Amino acid sequence: MNAADSFHAIADANRRFILEELRRAPMTVGELAQKLPISRPAVSQHMKILLDAGLVSARAAGTKRFYELNPAAFLPLNIWLDQFWDGD
Repeated sequence: MNAADSFHAIADANRRFILEELRRAPMTVGELAQKLPISRPAVSQHMKILLDAGLVSARAAGTKRFYELNPAAFLPLNIWLDQFWDGD
């Protein structure tokens, strides 16, 4: 993952909403789709971008796949953004 991928991943409002929801608890694509005005396939496409950027991870539980945040992946974003508030 690089910072450009992460910034691309969070550029979309639907993906930011997904990240906010996953901050509360791990969820399936179906659960996320119920909260968004987009289809399940569209949510799956957004999840692929978030997975490729490393911002989320997936784990299988029976026949379901749960997505959750990967907090460590946000550190490079945080470090990059922090430079604007350093006061230098």
